[in-house]
Amino acid sequence: MDIVVTREETLSVFALRGRLDAVSAPELEERLNAWFNEPAANLVFDLSGLDYISSAGLRVFLTAAKKIKSRNGKLGMSQLKPNVQEVFTISGFIALIPAFESLEAALEAVR
Repeated sequence: MDIVVTREETLSVFALRGRLDAVSAPELEERLNAWFNEPAANLVFDLSGLDYISSAGLRVFLTAAKKIKSRNGKLGMSQLKPNVQEVFTISGFIALIPAFESLEAALEAVR
């Protein structure tokens, strides 16, 4: 999995490409933990390149949502492929993390 992070003053975007599973989830978790040590409070996941997510990947999203909430930040995700959106919907995570059709809409919502 590839993770590309772009940063603004109070906002970061994590663009994920490939598969988020038990093998790749620890890398994302590590990158997020480093991000949580920075002052930015708001986060958007660009999931346009995410082809697959497992329960291990969902756990990383849940942990991120809890940490963002505890620091009064905002979290969103954008451009979910149908199969990835289905996993978020079935698991109920779509209610925890707002999903947007475009990156621009997600950025506007979390600013």
